[in-house]
Amino acid sequence: MGSKEMLAGTCNIDSSIISRLANPIPKTVSALSKGFKSGKWASHIEPVPIPLKHEVVGLIDQVQRILFPGFFSEAILRPDNLEYYLGQQVSQFYESLATQISAAIRHDCFRHDQSCTLCGERSYQIAATVVEALPEIRSLLETDIEATLTGDPAAANSDEVIFSYPGLYATCIYRVAHLLCELEVPLLPRIMSEHAYHRTAIDINPEAKIGSHFFIDHGAGVVIGATTNIGDRVRLYQGVTLGALSLPRDAGEKLRNTKRHPTIEDDVIIYANTTILGGETVVGARSVIGGNVWLIKSVPPDTQVLLERHKLVYFATEQKESA
Repeated sequence: MGSKEMLAGTCNIDSSIISRLANPIPKTVSALSKGFKSGKWASHIEPVPIPLKHEVVGLIDQVQRILFPGFFSEAILRPDNLEYYLGQQVSQFYESLATQISAAIRHDCFRHDQSCTLCGERSYQIAATVVEALPEIRSLLETDIEATLTGDPAAANSDEVIFSYPGLYATCIYRVAHLLCELEVPLLPRIMSEHAYHRTAIDINPEAKIGSHFFIDHGAGVVIGATTNIGDRVRLYQGVTLGALSLPRDAGEKLRNTKRHPTIEDDVIIYANTTILGGETVVGARSVIGGNVWLIKSVPPDTQVLLERHKLVYFATEQKESA
């Protein structure tokens, strides 16, 4: 008997067996529908659009093509076609951004039962503000590239930084998302920042305030909380957390709009795996915080904070005699 005949013989399912089994689908669908309709489970069963995550990620890709022309597109750019290329990219970005902003605002209004806020007109006004800010964002990113080249001897040139440094990628997305936060756009900034996190393992809340010449070296595990203030020319290494102290279970809503995360002043360096917590904690200008430090108190300017060096103990391994 051939293999096909054997498979046919063993894989046939008796229809009588199926008929005796209870169909699990109707019961499951009914239970899921009941849970979602009850309002106790989060869902989007609403007659309004919601931002599409893949479209928001597409906006990130497009803003990269605008802010770093020639790096992330197949088009070969020259001085004589640059304006045409930018005009096309910015026009597409403007329309797509307005569409996603409108969906975010409409969803937010419907979810919170707000009166009409002319979301269509507002979305284009906000999108126009973002477009007009692109040159300023690009200037800030140039300072971030300069900081990377200054702070990392392994960075060969700006091309390498733009193409491959996760810190610059996360910072680029942060700078666009932060502007959207300032313009009170719901949902989109966090979608952007979470995409950056999944790409880089760098988690920057878009509400944080970060100055110029910002450099994240290596980057994985960096966490920057929502109310963090970071000055100019600050350098962070991998695993740094700028977070909040643990709160009582019922304090979340009460403290939502209070400062919970630290302030890092100008020209500070924070080495790997250091944790700095608390809204009243200030790291003074030009200070250096060593690796693996746990800090919940303020540090004056021009201060070094280091863990006391641990004593390493070396043991010689015994060599077994060969038989």
